[in-house]
Amino acid sequence: MVTLAVTGHMDLTEESVPLVRAALRDLIAGFGPEVTGVSCIAAGSDTIFAEEVTAAGGQLIVVIPSQNYREAKVKPDHAPSFDRLITAASEVVTLPHPTANRAAYEEANDLLLRRAHRLVAVWDGSPPAGRGGTADTVALAREAGMPVDVVWPATAARRG
Repeated sequence: MVTLAVTGHMDLTEESVPLVRAALRDLIAGFGPEVTGVSCIAAGSDTIFAEEVTAAGGQLIVVIPSQNYREAKVKPDHAPSFDRLITAASEVVTLPHPTANRAAYEEANDLLLRRAHRLVAVWDGSPPAGRGGTADTVALAREAGMPVDVVWPATAARRG
């Protein structure tokens, strides 16, 4: 049994979503049905990963960065997926931060790494844009000696 944590970009283009989904599905399938996924279920990569873990029959652990995360950060178009994944999760850990902020995200990423054997990074390789982001989480995992599986299909892109 292996536990995979995820970090990844939220701003995937619409055309990239099926490419990333297929790549994650293939990666997760390689670990068999005993896989556990740990995700903050943010929009984009985190949610796609969580959906693929549950579709593969794996267990999902959700880490919520703050007490107000759902109200403050989950957009209306993402709320149905977020709520469905909360319901599907075998465990939901809500961190004690009252508000969603950089410190809450950093602690959530730290917890993801502590709970997992490997990190799955849906990452285009760009440098850190600030603490607590995808590149920062990849660097922390690598510094700790954790295996990192980078998923970035050849034609994937980010909005903007």
